Amino acid sequence: MIRDELARLIEEGYNGLGELEFAESSNGYLIYHWADRNPSAEARVYRSIEDARQIAKYDANGAYRPLKGAPNLPRGWVIELTTIDELKRALDYFYPGAIATWLAYQAGTAHPVCLRQTLSRQTGMYRVTRKISDKQAEDLVKEVCRSDSRCLRTILWGIDDHRPPDFLPRSKSDPNVDQTGQNRAALPFPCLEACNLLVAAARTTMKKSSS
Repeated sequence: MIRDELARLIEEGYNGLGELEFAESSNGYLIYHWADRNPSAEARVYRSIEDARQIAKYDANGAYRPLKGAPNLPRGWVIELTTIDELKRALDYFYPGAIATWLAYQAGTAHPVCLRQTLSRQTGMYRVTRKISDKQAEDLVKEVCRSDSRCLRTILWGIDDHRPPDFLPRSKSDPNVDQTGQNRAALPFPCLEACNLLVAAARTTMKKSSS
């Protein structure tokens, strides 16, 4: 089960995922923002996995977070949990399917889908994205998916089938690299296929180029 695999990964030294860090405590586990590694007395304490769902919804300014991989989680909180099951569920609220996807990728049961294949399925007003050039696509992904301000996922797909994402900074496609730049022992949040936000951005690019 995934909870058992998570326990194994923790034993191996992993203590982070995205902007989160987690640690064992005398009563179970703690989750907090990596920048609050030493939570102060002013940190707001939560004790329910449902609190994780609410924290993950909004950034520090109260704006809705449509992209769960975005590096804009609020700070100043800590969640106290009792069991490994609660920890796993809380992590899934912050980063849906991250652990399961990583384990499936490692096991060879989940495979990256190249951008061309994703765009080939688009219909209606998004059909135009099929015409994007390799150069346009590469420039778009570099900007829309950059880890320092847009998304902390580790990209494992390329523009074309059987071609690695070698147009990206090497760190962006390396599961061993902490995408926050903090050099932690962080579990990767793998991206196996371009998201809807990137497809929408590709449409915008094509509309601009044709105007």
